[in-house]
Amino acid sequence: MPLRTPLTELTGVAHPIVQTGMGWVAGPRLVSATANAGALGILASATMTYDALDHAIKEVKQRTDQPFGVNLRADAGDAAERAELLIQHGVKVASFALAPKKDLIARLKDHGLVVMPTVGAARHAEKVASWGADLVMMQGGEGGGHTGPTATTLLLPSVLDAVDIPVVAAGGFFDGRGLAAALSYGAAGIGMGTRFLLTSDSAVP
Repeated sequence: MPLRTPLTELTGVAHPIVQTGMGWVAGPRLVSATANAGALGILASATMTYDALDHAIKEVKQRTDQPFGVNLRADAGDAAERAELLIQHGVKVASFALAPKKDLIARLKDHGLVVMPTVGAARHAEKVASWGADLVMMQGGEGGGHTGPTATTLLLPSVLDAVDIPVVAAGGFFDGRGLAAALSYGAAGIGMGTRFLLTSDSAVP
């Protein structure tokens, strides 16, 4: 039976698990396989050109009819154009490695996208929540991203206390025990990256 949390309700997936947008790894095969398995696959766009991203989104849509997301760098020169691409293709979730500006969040939300920035500090979570983000992914130092050294077990409760929007916990999660622990803290789900590296649909040899 699917486990319902604010993450699953916002995104329409069956399981409160996010496969994070790892550059060079989270391509159409992995994202669509994740989506078909009932979790939220996130396509990594930072390592793609605009045209490659357009093609990758189309390929994911050919492989699955389930919700999925695309990770964008808010500081990219063509971030606004890439956001329009997500709107055009009806992508469900826009995730961000850095905090998107207030107007970009509003633009995406106006077209029905769920906006999920990634943060490494409670004050950053407060900022994006005040700008209208739907949920936030907090990533502890155990994660492979770029959010900072604070341990997940310290960062997660501080972010949960700081904001009223749902929080997805990332950084060091790899199995059901971690999911249960995150949910007991009050998180809406978990994000995992490394755990997906050696799956059959990963781009890693």
